[in-house]
Amino acid sequence: MQIILAAAPDCLREAMRFTGQIAHVAYRIDQEGRLSRQNLLRTRGGLMALGDQGCGIIRDARMLCRNVWQECGNRGFWGVAADFEEKPSQDKIAFLESLSRILGRNRMRLFVPEAYGSAVPQAYVLICTAISGGTLRQRLNEAAQSFGQQRIALDLQRLRMSFPLPCPEGEGRPLSNTELNTMLRERNPSIFYSGDLCAKYFTYTENNESRFILFDDADTLRRKMQLGQEMNLPAAFLMYPEVADLLPALFRR
Repeated sequence: MQIILAAAPDCLREAMRFTGQIAHVAYRIDQEGRLSRQNLLRTRGGLMALGDQGCGIIRDARMLCRNVWQECGNRGFWGVAADFEEKPSQDKIAFLESLSRILGRNRMRLFVPEAYGSAVPQAYVLICTAISGGTLRQRLNEAAQSFGQQRIALDLQRLRMSFPLPCPEGEGRPLSNTELNTMLRERNPSIFYSGDLCAKYFTYTENNESRFILFDDADTLRRKMQLGQEMNLPAAFLMYPEVADLLPALFRR
């Protein structure tokens, strides 16, 4: 299983200290529906990470596909990761379908978010591993049943959430790395591991309110990668700087 580290140009030198498998977070579709690129170091290989933040309507999918394909050729990229965060739309689906065919004919890969998995059947589907209920293995098994196990890739989003107890709605609050580290340092809690979630957790009470803290560290992310390897999944993605402090442990030489 390939472990791919997504990094923006300003983080690239540091990220490449740990791995050459980089998804370059330097590309997006602009308001005109065209390919836009940040300044990127002269580097070859890896993937294009293509975002849709602020994306306009894609009126000419053929031209956009051609521009993406040309950039991949110029940079020696072996695939594209569509980091699409906005709601799926027909123009984006049409673009991704066309791009998947072009890349597939040339033995290159396209990775898409789960929301696009059914609409783009030739693409690999990114499944987020940051869950707070059920079991991760079942989550991946259900995704494999929906899309085919050979199409599943892991989105190793780092989990850091705070939940009230009780929490009938199951909705928590994201924590920053600083907030989590402050809790761990000041409270020195007893930490437990959930084999179902592949995550660590602890609880505390303050002002008569109990909280449940669920989080990932290097150990839990490695366990999620191990689960992906056991299922023979093709790839897993990490995001820099989200895991910057964990990279020495995640990419042990």
